[in-house]
Amino acid sequence: MRAQQGIRAGALSAAVLCTTLTWGAAPAVAAESTRLGWEAQAISLPAAHKVTLGEGATVAVLDSGVNADHPALKGRVQVGPSFYDEDGQGPGDKDYGHHGTAMASDVLKIAPKAKVITARVINDSKDEKLIRTKNGASPLALGIDWAVEQSADVISMSLGGGTFSDLEDSETAAAARAVQKGVTLLAGAGNSADEGNEGNFPTGYATVISVAATKPGGGHAEFSTVRTHNHIAAPGVDIVSARYEGGYKSIQGTSPATAIAAGVTALMVSENPDLTPAEVKKVLMQTAAHPAGGHDPLLGAGQVNAAAAVRAAKNPPKVDVSPKEYSGDKKTFGTPSGMSKVDHPEIEQELVTIGGGAAGVGLLMVIGGVLLFRRKKQGAGVVR
Repeated sequence: MRAQQGIRAGALSAAVLCTTLTWGAAPAVAAESTRLGWEAQAISLPAAHKVTLGEGATVAVLDSGVNADHPALKGRVQVGPSFYDEDGQGPGDKDYGHHGTAMASDVLKIAPKAKVITARVINDSKDEKLIRTKNGASPLALGIDWAVEQSADVISMSLGGGTFSDLEDSETAAAARAVQKGVTLLAGAGNSADEGNEGNFPTGYATVISVAATKPGGGHAEFSTVRTHNHIAAPGVDIVSARYEGGYKSIQGTSPATAIAAGVTALMVSENPDLTPAEVKKVLMQTAAHPAGGHDPLLGAGQVNAAAAVRAAKNPPKVDVSPKEYSGDKKTFGTPSGMSKVDHPEIEQELVTIGGGAAGVGLLMVIGGVLLFRRKKQGAGVVR
């Protein structure tokens, strides 16, 4: 994800870590079916809603744009600028707003009284695009800075790209500035666990909360990227979300998981506006439904629990974020994982792990702006 002065190339390919638009196979459903599904009980949302609906919290959805006239969004979303400044792109274009509309609706399902603001930093296409940037900064970096200027409390980023060897300096700096201003950032872990399990940014940045996806029952969704830096997980399968063209559809991916986790974060901030990003992360992880054996690379600290997180937000644990020397040894990571740097813990056999199969050094790609919906394997094209 390296930005060049004045221009940025993003190869959005079905072969890389996260796929493009990935609507589920279910047909569009009626508006009355947009009520929360299995995810509500899974994260104890009804109990959380007895305390707060997200009043006073502002969530910035950085995505592909939105249809602000959709009934799920109308009067509830403030549309900001487009930092993905490509000729011919805008409302009504085939590559505009599909993913972002769904994500904004998912945030609002969890925090219905929160203020949602949006800015366009990616498009909906899987095709390679050349993206003009300002002073070498990526569209995402510009969007993060904009969200901070708009007094966002939470930034939701259901997108990703990159490899471990190619960090985006402008995004790293923008994310750091946001956290210093007290803004919590969340991003999807990626959807490539069964197709290569490649790394991913911005979720790989130390300042960003990495969100994995769960399926009904709370288990790991088979597509959700497996990483030791995953912090938490949230429902990401069969999530009914708004369609840009109108109506609703069932989707899956770490995209909706991220939006749901961002909505839970908004509920926490509504209950305690003084929460710091470090406190938010610690509360989310401490109150999650921990996987057997504790923190693991599949689900992080586990599936979020909205009710427990909102309760804990009232009196959060203090987190010392001052610089410190490395506290681990030469063979293991420090807390929270405490796991070996070399020996990856055993995971599900069907998952394709890093370096496995046909993946090799020559196949590592630099990508940008990939949407974290899940593509159906049987289709080569985008399903909408």
